[in-house]
Amino acid sequence: MKHTQPTQTVTLGADLRALRKARGLNLADLAETLGRSVGWLSQVERDMSEPSITDLRHMAKALNVSVSSLFRQAASTVKEQGLIVRAGSRRPIGSREAGLTEELLSPDLTDDFEMVHSTFEPNSQITEPVCRPTQEVGYVVSGKLDLWIAGNTFSLDVGDSFRIRGEPFRWINPHPTPAVVIWVIAPPVY
Repeated sequence: MKHTQPTQTVTLGADLRALRKARGLNLADLAETLGRSVGWLSQVERDMSEPSITDLRHMAKALNVSVSSLFRQAASTVKEQGLIVRAGSRRPIGSREAGLTEELLSPDLTDDFEMVHSTFEPNSQITEPVCRPTQEVGYVVSGKLDLWIAGNTFSLDVGDSFRIRGEPFRWINPHPTPAVVIWVIAPPVY
């Protein structure tokens, strides 16, 4: 039986490019924000140069993502790269500050959409509405979640789904159990 060695997927550059484009930035815009050259940033996006931890912190801030979202959590086999994301290999994304834990289900951010596993802790919420230039759909896998979309409040249960098309929204889980939701977001924002 042939054993395939795990290897790290080289997608940091592609993910950075996708995030930059999703925010409507060109290479020159981001390079200027970072205080780096367009050539250096282009090499990073093509995986020809590796940014330092400080560079990653600056990129994460400029792209409004967490630094941890720019790292791979576990290696995958060559055969699975870009195709399969194992449960133990999901990348954490977003911020856990409001009681929300998010993991990227998509292999990377190079598609026209991203798929996210979100866990909303009991009695957690965001108070300020979020408004993104995206189309998003979600499906409640477990628990209950209350959503406010463009002034309308909805109570969602297991099996319910929703769509957000660039409208302001916020969420609250006032219940004693976590709510798990699968989100599909286009274009990728993490």
